[in-house]
Amino acid sequence: MNKTFKKNIGLLHLWLGLASGLIVFIAALTGSILVFEDEIDEFVNPEFYKVSEIGTKKMMVDFYIKNIQQKYSIKKLDRVQTFDDPERTVIITGTDMDKKDQIFSVDPYTGEVLGKMPEKSRFFSVVLDLHRHLMLGDVGKFIIGCSCLIFAFMLISGIILWWPKKMKNLKQRLTVKWSASFKRVNWDFHSTFGFYAFLFLLIISLTGLTWSFKWFESTIYLLADGTTKKPSAKVENPTKIDPNLDKTYFYQTLFSKTDSIYKYKGDTQIRIPSDTINSIMVIKLNLEKSIPNISSIVYFDKYTGEILKTRPYEKLSNGDKVRRLIFPIHTGSIYGYPTKALAFLVCIFAATLPVTGFLIWLGRKKNKKTTIIHY
Repeated sequence: MNKTFKKNIGLLHLWLGLASGLIVFIAALTGSILVFEDEIDEFVNPEFYKVSEIGTKKMMVDFYIKNIQQKYSIKKLDRVQTFDDPERTVIITGTDMDKKDQIFSVDPYTGEVLGKMPEKSRFFSVVLDLHRHLMLGDVGKFIIGCSCLIFAFMLISGIILWWPKKMKNLKQRLTVKWSASFKRVNWDFHSTFGFYAFLFLLIISLTGLTWSFKWFESTIYLLADGTTKKPSAKVENPTKIDPNLDKTYFYQTLFSKTDSIYKYKGDTQIRIPSDTINSIMVIKLNLEKSIPNISSIVYFDKYTGEILKTRPYEKLSNGDKVRRLIFPIHTGSIYGYPTKALAFLVCIFAATLPVTGFLIWLGRKKNKKTTIIHY
């Protein structure tokens, strides 16, 4: 490999690493926490996600939705999520009179509200905001996106710098000499484990670009569908005025109609649009599939409850199917706990890279300062 080329790559690797180190550390650390978000949250707050006793029959969801709206002054209902697991509570999200989003946990057998928390102050909501936006909105999202791009370059340039000049030195590059000095161990740890984690971290960093840049998501659709135009996930509501209809069991009917269309076992979520234009979207996740995030959709008229359109997973575009896989690939949930554990470990390691890289730079800087020149 050309010596000048490798030297220039080394300089870029150094200065880009120093510039993006803190952001990479935050993104990697928060990412490692989010890998096991569901498991941690359920362990810490079991009463919010699990009922104390499984009843014989679940209540109509409209009963406790109405109760929550009246008791907690919920001005707008946002989401209602039910689960196939008989032990799980129903999760309801709504906006109160102060325009704050609240999350409610309800026992589906008794209708009792088991817990309530503001969505924005929830621990994992804060962690996710840090991970995707640095809690700085669109500016933070752009910074995170740029750092992801830099990190992808750092991984590739790191492999170039790691690559031995002679193949006989390969064995040395694949092991950490734990008995050596701290400086040597630090360098080995940074480069050797960086080699082993390279592919996994590259996949995680590239898939993370989906949430930062529209052009990256458009590229996915271009490669999969031949067009950058993403199929719309919304359907306009044809009825413009709320008719005088009996809506006693309105939301329960939406669940029942969805189950009659998609007969597989799954968790179901009703999403009520915040605007006055679009219809209600009901998403049913297919738990019978081995790969996560396989779900189908039914659109309902928000006033009459009539079915407007169905979007079964099988009829989604290739771009939509690939896009659905991005989240489980990025979080490591694609093949359950084995890939989750792998994602957790490589994210923890990624958080150490800015630290060990900084120590390598610091050590070299000190060496230059203490060098004695003899005349």
